[in-house]
This record gives sequence, structure tokens and C-alpha cells, in this order.
Amino acid sequence: MTAEQPVPPAPESVGAEEFKAVFRNHPAGVAVVTCATPAGPAGFTATSVISVAVHPAMLAFSVAAGSMARRILDTAASVVVNFLAADQAEVARRFAARGVDRFAGLDHCTLPTGELVLPGTTAWIRGVVEHRVPVGDSLLLTVRAVLAHRDVAAEPLVYLDRAFPELAPPR
Repeated sequence: MTAEQPVPPAPESVGAEEFKAVFRNHPAGVAVVTCATPAGPAGFTATSVISVAVHPAMLAFSVAAGSMARRILDTAASVVVNFLAADQAEVARRFAARGVDRFAGLDHCTLPTGELVLPGTTAWIRGVVEHRVPVGDSLLLTVRAVLAHRDVAAEPLVYLDRAFPELAPPR
């Protein structure tokens, strides 16, 4: 466009179904976020975890405003982000399900600070919640990483188009 040509007006917003369809074709890593609450441990599956900064080490994720996780995260001071391994699709499904005891019969260990760590993950990060920012119909949390552990031998779990495809082996 030249300076003389007016910029066409932007649409109000992309529709929800079109927006979701775009992201169904965008692969995402899968994590389970856990935290300690007065009622016991809580956790949920997240595919929105992103690295935000290195100095200080910060990550972020979002939760839908109407979810049970939102109510829990309104007061959680800290969380553990468990990055799931390729063989943990059932763990991802369990923590995404509604109305089930997500921790029943599940192996885990509890950190001295009360959060739960799931075994067999590719990595986990314990972090302190720094900010809670309402964004549209979701809540964005930024978390300062204070402790991390990783297992370089494990392959990550990936979510794509409502499924957990296997990654191709490296060439």
C-alpha cells in the first residue's frame, strides 16, 4: 500500500470457531499444572505454557475463566508445571476430565512446599505466581521459576488437533 491508500478497517474479531480451528493445527507441548490448596492437591492439563523471560526465569499459562482451575489459581501462591512425556497421554486426559479424582491411584511426590510433582515427566518447574491478568474470557498467570528438574531421556507429549501424535524420530 502507498501512503495515499487508506488502510481497510480491521474486522471486529476473528470468530471463536475459526480461531480454535487455527490453533487445532498448531502443535503444543502438554503440561499438568499442580498446586496445593486447603482442600488438598489440585491440578489441570495445560497446553498454553510458554517461556516468557530468562532473567529472571519466567513462564506463563492461561486458564478459562469458567474452569475449576481458575477458582483454584485465584489464590495459589505457587505451582508446579509438570511437562508430560510422550507416554503420559492418559495423565493428560485424566487432568483434563471433569468430575474425577485426578490424583486417585496416581504416583506422585510432594515437595516440602506442598505442591505435587508427577513422575516420568520430561521436566518440571516449581514457580511462584507473580501476576494474574484477566485477558478476554481467560486468566493469564506469569510464574517466576524457583526450582527445576529435567529428564533429557524422555520425549515430550504433543497435542495436535485434539490428539496426541507421536513425534518423528530425529534425523
